Amino acid sequence: MSLPHEEAVPAAADRLHQFDQVAPIQATDEDIRAAVNDAELPALLAALAMLTGDESLLADDLKPPSPSMTSRISPQGGMSAAAQLKARALATEALIAYRNAGCPAPQAPSAPWLDRIVQFMIKSGHEDFMNLLRHELNLPKDAGAPTWSVNDFPAAAKLRVAVIGSGFAGIAAAHRLKQTGLNFTVFEKNAEVGGVWWENTYPGCRLDTPNFAYSLSFGQKQDWTQHFSQQPDIIKYLLEVVDLAGIRPHIRCDAEVQSLTYNDKAATWTVSSRNKAGVAREEEFHFVITAMGLLNRPSIPDFKGLDTFQGALIHSAAWQSDVQLEGRRVALIGTGASAFQIGPEIFDKVEQLSVFQRNPPWMLPTPTYHDDLKPGMQWLLQHVPSYGRWFRFWQVWMGVEGRLHLVGVDPEWKHPVSVSAANEMLRQECLETLERQFADRPELLHKVTPTYPPGAKRMLRDNGTWPAMLKSANVALVTEGISHLSENAIHTLDGQTHPVDVIICATGFKAADFLYPLQVLGAGGADLHAQWDGDCRAYMGITVPGYPNLFMTSGPNTGVVVNGSAIFFSECQVEYVLRAIGHMLDHGHHSIEVRQAPYEAFNAYMDESNKTKAWGVSTVSSWYKNRAGRAAQTWPLGLLDYWKLTEGFTPEPYDFS
Repeated sequence: MSLPHEEAVPAAADRLHQFDQVAPIQATDEDIRAAVNDAELPALLAALAMLTGDESLLADDLKPPSPSMTSRISPQGGMSAAAQLKARALATEALIAYRNAGCPAPQAPSAPWLDRIVQFMIKSGHEDFMNLLRHELNLPKDAGAPTWSVNDFPAAAKLRVAVIGSGFAGIAAAHRLKQTGLNFTVFEKNAEVGGVWWENTYPGCRLDTPNFAYSLSFGQKQDWTQHFSQQPDIIKYLLEVVDLAGIRPHIRCDAEVQSLTYNDKAATWTVSSRNKAGVAREEEFHFVITAMGLLNRPSIPDFKGLDTFQGALIHSAAWQSDVQLEGRRVALIGTGASAFQIGPEIFDKVEQLSVFQRNPPWMLPTPTYHDDLKPGMQWLLQHVPSYGRWFRFWQVWMGVEGRLHLVGVDPEWKHPVSVSAANEMLRQECLETLERQFADRPELLHKVTPTYPPGAKRMLRDNGTWPAMLKSANVALVTEGISHLSENAIHTLDGQTHPVDVIICATGFKAADFLYPLQVLGAGGADLHAQWDGDCRAYMGITVPGYPNLFMTSGPNTGVVVNGSAIFFSECQVEYVLRAIGHMLDHGHHSIEVRQAPYEAFNAYMDESNKTKAWGVSTVSSWYKNRAGRAAQTWPLGLLDYWKLTEGFTPEPYDFS
């Protein structure tokens, strides 16, 4: 049979629609008017247009211009004051009418009407984004659902799929596999699902991506309460998705996969796992999807004298809640994202905090970073059908371009730091903020001012708490390199001794070591890590020659750093894998393996493209690059580029058997 392409098969039974439930409106006119004053207007106009079918809510003079991001995002999509005033009046009127009508259940909108609303929200001339945006809106049908099921292929009933990891990508894979009806098992090394969001429990742990956009397209939660959600809220969300999607029976926790071994004759993979009690288990699977994440295994620097240190040593990703910090001398090593969250949470509790900085980060002004959504906004999310869905869509749209246009390299631009005029504009905006924050501490300003282009490494969210911490009397910023450790101190290269009782390593992860520490033996017993030798590569970040029926999510060169979110990429990858498996079933194939030539061409394209970005030409150290200095982690292009690569499956790059 030929695979259908026009419609997705009906999804397997789940209860994910419960995310869309809202309470009926019983508020007064004045309360509704007050709530609308707190609204994100483009999303509210879209939600009400879908609810009412009222074309006036999409008038040309209300269309948000959506100016490109700089260091900040324009409020309300850049709508004029007059447009905002008109939008609030229309929205208030529509909500009052909806309340007066008894809050009738929303009717299923037509696809053309949804497209009309989407086109109202996005910039003109971006019609080529429509399929991507339909997928992210996920209405009126589940756009990412597989177009086939086991009922279409008798041989599919015998297939087994292993998914390694149960973070966002693993949960996405599990949901899509369940929709096909395939037999699958999700292996999770921890006691519960969540991946890095289960493991990272350090003080202040939260998102640095807007939280509505940082959610699954098929599980769109309406009632987030913050702009950048905290770790407990993210875990709660993932547990809700697992429950509502009905995938819990397929997840095996406390099962760390230690090796994958391909069996050439049978075209299967032996998955060897072990639980914390040491009980080993070997099982055969026809396909393996790795969902281990990019930031999965903590990296602790091999400091000289590390074994002599007598105090407590903690990595941010393996937090020890029983270690006492109050009244003690604490060293925070690193000034990346986790350090930015930990430091402001603990500095006023410790006797002394010494922050060890290698390279200062560029900071993006984000006043709402720790804030709750405004009360009216929260009320609207709880009472307006699909408002959360359209607000997520709005965040996705703003992130499609993100700040990618600000990090491109202009070969004609001559400047000691920045890489283009746009990059210099971003640098100047960030510098202005730093100079204002540290005007009273010029010696600190010098230390916290980066000397590399913005975007060359991860830019961090700043709501003023980090500068306030650094200026505290009990905090010292140390910029000299670490020489060695002794029993109760850190010694720096300038000969200074810094007495410490506790060392917190906010030193990141083995981001360049994809699939570490998993042993992967492919066709003929080839060792994937030996083949990579620290320079990991893949075709589309998903497959590698010599490793049939093995698919990766969050693989090499698929990490987005200035636009979009990792979840978008994971969903693209998962859905592509299922298209590949569907193609194999349709043609009676048992194995799929990417050919060498497409693999090499893709990686050459990635290398050349990364050289056109700030991180590709800068020499500053970051997790974007591997030890050879190659940008092996980063996706250097737009979201649409990856969407087009994965939207359909073409067999030409592959060999089948």
